[in-house]
Amino acid sequence: MVDLWAQHRTFSLQLLLLYLCLLHRGASGQPYLTSKDAPKEEAASIQGVRGGSVELACGSGPSSLVVLWSFIPRDSVVPRPVAVTDGASWKVEAGASALGVVSLKNSSLVLEGLQEGAQGHFLCQALHTSPGQLHATYTYLTLAVLVPVNKPQVRLSDPSPVEGISVVATCVVREGTEPVTFAWHHEAPRGPGETLIGFTEPLLWLDPVKRTHLGWYVCSVQNVVNALSSDGVFLDVMYGPDKPEITVEPLGFTEEGFWASERQEVTLSCMAASNPPSHYVWLRDDTQIHTGPIYIIASASRTHTGMYTCLAHNSHLDTRTQTTIRLTIYYPPERQPSCTVLPTPGAVALLCAWPGGLPTAQLQWEGPQGTGPTAPSNVTWSQAAAGLPNNSVFTCTGQHPSLLLPAFCRITLWEPPWSPTCRTAATVGDQFIMLSCEWAGGHPPAVLSWLDGQQQPLGGPSDSLAIHLLKAQGGLSGKEFTCQGSHPLRSTDLHCRIQLEAPQLAVAESRVSVLEGEEAWLECTLRGGVPPAQLLWQAPWQQQVEQSTSGFMLHSKSAQLRLQIRDADPAHHKGTYQCVAHNAVGSSSQDVLVDVLRYPAPPNVTISRLMYRRHRREVQLHWATQGPGNLTGFLVQRRASVPSPGLGAWETAARDIEPESRDWLLGGLDPGVLYAFRILALNHRTAGHPSEVKTPADPPFSAYPAVLGAAGTGMVVATVASLLVFQYAARHPHTFPCLRQLLTPVEHRDQQRDSGEDPETQAGLETPVTSSSLCPGQEATDAPVNVTITVTATP
Repeated sequence: MVDLWAQHRTFSLQLLLLYLCLLHRGASGQPYLTSKDAPKEEAASIQGVRGGSVELACGSGPSSLVVLWSFIPRDSVVPRPVAVTDGASWKVEAGASALGVVSLKNSSLVLEGLQEGAQGHFLCQALHTSPGQLHATYTYLTLAVLVPVNKPQVRLSDPSPVEGISVVATCVVREGTEPVTFAWHHEAPRGPGETLIGFTEPLLWLDPVKRTHLGWYVCSVQNVVNALSSDGVFLDVMYGPDKPEITVEPLGFTEEGFWASERQEVTLSCMAASNPPSHYVWLRDDTQIHTGPIYIIASASRTHTGMYTCLAHNSHLDTRTQTTIRLTIYYPPERQPSCTVLPTPGAVALLCAWPGGLPTAQLQWEGPQGTGPTAPSNVTWSQAAAGLPNNSVFTCTGQHPSLLLPAFCRITLWEPPWSPTCRTAATVGDQFIMLSCEWAGGHPPAVLSWLDGQQQPLGGPSDSLAIHLLKAQGGLSGKEFTCQGSHPLRSTDLHCRIQLEAPQLAVAESRVSVLEGEEAWLECTLRGGVPPAQLLWQAPWQQQVEQSTSGFMLHSKSAQLRLQIRDADPAHHKGTYQCVAHNAVGSSSQDVLVDVLRYPAPPNVTISRLMYRRHRREVQLHWATQGPGNLTGFLVQRRASVPSPGLGAWETAARDIEPESRDWLLGGLDPGVLYAFRILALNHRTAGHPSEVKTPADPPFSAYPAVLGAAGTGMVVATVASLLVFQYAARHPHTFPCLRQLLTPVEHRDQQRDSGEDPETQAGLETPVTSSSLCPGQEATDAPVNVTITVTATP
């Protein structure tokens, strides 16, 4: 910046210019100074950048008296003054601002914020002194102002062309010192990064434009000053869609297309090269099922088998393509392979079956002697029983393409342990007897058959469990039946036998006594009986005792049935009970007599005191017992007292009173009703003779509390009244002269007596004379007073 102080220095720039021009050779035709003393210098070239700064030095040598800087533009030959200095001060010409910000640094010219107008020739004229003479020196400088390139811009002839047409990309630069070089860069949207195209012209021709040209384009420019790159411009090439490609995951190929396993998640993906991206529609057997590039079958089933078509649509170009595949859902047979073995004469037949599935499963047998036959869906293998050891294992392996691991079923040939077991049971209503023979275990299972007493077969043979029904009749008692069992791995047969019998009974006690309210137990035990007999108890009224019968409880354990009589009552539970056992062959019974005894009578009770309380809402009852006897409690009854007996029903007023109690407080009474009470002693459930019937009496009257209350109230009232009278007399002394004399201090009365005047005389008033004294208390004779106090007490 130009120094403000220097701009206002008081010397004439015009005079200095004139002086220096006179010193210049040829200025007046004849130089003032000798020309041989003036140094000669060639013009030097200096470069500066627009907006930057440059310093122009004015030669070298002794210090100058005066330095003048001039500027000659390129298109002119006339110098223009720029600045002048005498060493102590300097001044800049006003028109020099077109060059930039001009200042002087000693004799050097400093240009800051360099402008393009500063490009040209600068002349520095300096005046020096030497012993005895003056010298002038001249310095020529040529300044070249370089302009940096600005940020370039990329312009596309068509930013969204269709694949196949011609596109031109132009790199526009407004300014910059030549020469300017260009470079093009291309970055694909999903590429590894920018790539240099290798084209160095401002115009980039893409003819024809392809889908590979899609992406960001950047133009870089450079000159001697700087290098800049443009912002990326996106070239969006429109194309497609190509023919869609369908992929299936998980991947499985068939001759017709793809396959997937049932209950798997199957993903169908459709991809068609297109810009903008295509819209996808999925069809299954010509029915739309989904929109989008990915169709997911969450859990594939056999119903998903069919033709799948993917339609790709480019909405911008309105073009369509499609691809169709066949998807087959494989599913294995249900469950697992089933292995069975059937006994045959002298051999066993091994059967393996696994039906169903798509495609059908492949089955194969394998045993101790090696592998057996193979076949789809089911396979049979026959093995001779002779020589087969116990616990021989045979395995059937099933394989299916939809299963990762093969499926197995195994058969172990083993003979059943122990021997057959025979049982009998009766059907509902004992119409039939079921003969059951079981020989559990073994593979194959044992073959069982029933034989009668003459070893004749009853029905056909069966595996593991043989059942035969006999019609119930009395003649079957004592007859025997045999079950015969055979197994391929055993050389001999095994047997079990059963004999039918009628049931027998036994009771623990034939007579049972129990006190009233206690529990009684009747026990009945079954002894023998084939088939198993049913036990039951019949009550004295000839009805079967059920678990739900009130007052009874049945306890069954093994061959024993116990009857519990709870809370025994002579009216309901006394009598003969019968235990009955019966099966399909016969029946039997046993009697048990139950006697319910009452508790002894308790002692008699008399009411000793019955009195009202709390305004006849409560009654205090006292009683006493008479005579011997056990006690468990007392019962108080009440009823409304009426003139004729028998008209009111007794109701319970209190129960569960402890046997040690002899008094009781009864509440909840109606004051308007006159009650009658009685009390009974209890020995468990036996009630004693009721006491005499009594009605409550009122409590005796007592006036002592009332008198005390009235006296206390009178004293309080009298005290308050006396205080009020004294207060009134003190304020109005002429109304009550006697009280005045009592309330007037003695000294004050003496002063009045000494003066010989009373208050009325001193005031100039005349005191009237009366025949009686003003104070009733000064009368000579006191009359007697009669006082009557009346007290009324309310109960």
